[in-house]
Amino acid sequence: MIQLTRINGTVLLVNEHFIEIAEETPDTVVTMQNGHRYLVKETVQEIIDKSAEFRRESYPNNK
Repeated sequence: MIQLTRINGTVLLVNEHFIEIAEETPDTVVTMQNGHRYLVKETVQEIIDKSAEFRRESYPNNK
């Protein structure tokens, strides 16, 4: 799971495997596969970086 921050400052843990779309409109909206949408402070690039870091830590032998 990756940690994101809602616009109001609360922490949101998201299973990054279930992110369907992340878009900046200009605020970042993350849409999950189940249709739930979250408005977050992180940019799309930060979400990509957090997802990549999670995968590196979770699957260290995966090349």
